[in-house]
Amino acid sequence: MKDVLIIGGGFAGVWSAAGVVRAAREAGSAGDELRVTLVSGGDDMVIRPRLYENAPEGMRVALDRVLGPIGVRRISATVTGIDTEAHTARAVGRDGEQLDLAYDKLVLATGSQLVRPDFPGSQDVFDVDSLSAAAALDHHLRRLADRDPCLGQYTAVVVGAGFTGLELATALGERLRAIADGKGTADDVRVVLVDRADVVGPELGPGPRPTIDDALDELKIERRLGRTVAAATRRDVTLSDGEVIPAATVVWTAGMAASPLTAQIPGERDRLGRLNVDEHLRVIGVPDVYAAGDTALASVEDGYSTTQSCQHALPMGKFAGHNVAADLFGNVPLPFTPDPYVTCLDLGASGAVYTEGWDRRIALTGPEAKALKQNINAVWIYPPTDDAEELLAQAGRFSNG
Repeated sequence: MKDVLIIGGGFAGVWSAAGVVRAAREAGSAGDELRVTLVSGGDDMVIRPRLYENAPEGMRVALDRVLGPIGVRRISATVTGIDTEAHTARAVGRDGEQLDLAYDKLVLATGSQLVRPDFPGSQDVFDVDSLSAAAALDHHLRRLADRDPCLGQYTAVVVGAGFTGLELATALGERLRAIADGKGTADDVRVVLVDRADVVGPELGPGPRPTIDDALDELKIERRLGRTVAAATRRDVTLSDGEVIPAATVVWTAGMAASPLTAQIPGERDRLGRLNVDEHLRVIGVPDVYAAGDTALASVEDGYSTTQSCQHALPMGKFAGHNVAADLFGNVPLPFTPDPYVTCLDLGASGAVYTEGWDRRIALTGPEAKALKQNINAVWIYPPTDDAEELLAQAGRFSNG
C-alpha cells in the first residue's frame, strides 16, 4: 500500500485529493494499492474569498461531503511537524492524541495567514482571515445598534487597501447602514480606508485604479493614504501622522504569509515563506514532497509567478494530485499551466471590475462585472458535494476554457 498524505483542507488540499483519486482510478488495479489521507484542523472547507461578505458563517462546505464519496480518509488534527527524511508528519488530534503519519508522497497545502500587526491595542483589531475571525466581526457589527450612542459608533476603519481591504471596505458601508437604519442613524455610517501606499490597490497596478477610485467616491469611502495605524482602542484609531479617528470597528487586512509549516520543509522559500516548486509542483530539492496553493511559488505565463489566491490554488491542487499519482505509477507528469491570469474585484454597491492579463486590462465593469463576481463567489469556486463522479470529472479539467 502506498500512502499519499495531504495536509490542508482548503482549495489546494481538496483538489489535490480529488486529483490523486482520479488518476488512481485511471490506473486501474494499480490504483487499488493507493491510500489518500487528508489532514485538516477543521471539518469544513472554508470559502475564504467570501469572508468579506455578510453572514460569513455559511461560507463553508463540509469536507466529508466532498471527500467521503471518493474514499479519501480524513483526519481532524493539527500538524505540528514534518520530517522529510523519515517521511512522517506529527499531528495532534482533537482529543490531544499524538499522531505519527507516514507517507510515500506528501502534498503541503496549508495555505496562508494574515500577518498580524503589533501596535498598542492591536489585540482588539478585527480581521477576515478565517471563518471564526469573520464571524466575530459580523457578530460585533450586529451588536453595534445595541450600544449606547457614541461618536464613531458606526465608523469602520479598514487597514490595507489591497484586494481584501477594498472588497471589505466597499461592502461594509452597506452592511453598517442596514444595521444603523433600525435606529434611524444610517447617516452616521462612515468607512475609512488606510494604507501605507500613496494609491489604493498598489499591487493591482494603474489599469483598474480609476474605476476603483470612482467606486470609492460613489460609496463615500474616505482614504488615508501614505499612513498606517499607530495605536487603537475600542473607541478610536490613531494614525501614524497623529490623526485620531473615532471608530468602534477596526479591521486589519494588510499582509499575508505562507503557513508556518513551510519552515518544516528544507527547501528554498520566498519572502512570503512560499516554497519554490518545479514545473510539476515538486518542492525543489526535497524528494517526495509537493506544495500547492498559498504555500507554493510556481512559475506561470510570461515569466510571472503564482499569486496567493484561489485562482491559482484550485488548479495547483489538481495538477499536484495528478502528478503525485503519476510519480507513483510511473506515468508522465503534467507541467503546471493555469488559465491566463485575470482578476475580479468586488466593489460593493458600485459593482465590480474584471481585468485580464498581468497588466490588468479592464474587460468588464459595473453590473456585468458584478454578475461575473457573484458567479465566481457563489458557484464556480465551490466543489461538488455528494457526487463522486462530478468531483472527479472536474479534477480532470485542468483548464476552464
